[in-house]
Amino acid sequence: MTDAKREHWDEVYRTKAADSVSWYQPTPEPSLRALDEMQLPAAAALIDVGGGASSLVDCLIERGCSDLTVLDIAAPALDVAKERLQGDAIRVAWIVADVTVWRPSRRYDLWHDRAVFHFLTEPQQRLAYRRALETGTAPGSVVIIATFAPDGPERCSGLPVQRYDATALAAELGSAFALEREWREEHTTPVGGLQPFQWCVFRRR
Repeated sequence: MTDAKREHWDEVYRTKAADSVSWYQPTPEPSLRALDEMQLPAAAALIDVGGGASSLVDCLIERGCSDLTVLDIAAPALDVAKERLQGDAIRVAWIVADVTVWRPSRRYDLWHDRAVFHFLTEPQQRLAYRRALETGTAPGSVVIIATFAPDGPERCSGLPVQRYDATALAAELGSAFALEREWREEHTTPVGGLQPFQWCVFRRR
């Protein structure tokens, strides 16, 4: 399954411009607002799971963050980000991996995931994600996850998704993570469509 998923996402980034995919954001405002509220120090260890070609890493570098990791299953997506960052790319740890089979070798102060978790439609996939999350965080770590809301799209990039409200997402993560904040976002796609997202901020107990 991992190989099929990798081939799917590699093909997406080989055939589409990074600013034409439905999840594209000119500026990752919801993520940045959530990070501002957490008030993490610039030296905090941050990982963007499924970060791909997102400009979040650019913004974090500009803010002086010094311990950044971006993980994505699609190497072509990370290549887009590296090309955009040019010399600053060496300031980031880049990991090509499927998060459901990845085993973190360290712990992060902040785990950020915009729109990976909702692609995990099978219980065993979500359990594997949670294992990676628990391994890659410590008590006090912040976890920011965004998924499609209950009235959001049923499919994305040709794949089925699992939609969540805050209660359902908290139940998936389990008692090790306390829900601190949740809100709804109406994301506008590059072609003008609206996609309702559910955002949640958790704290590792």
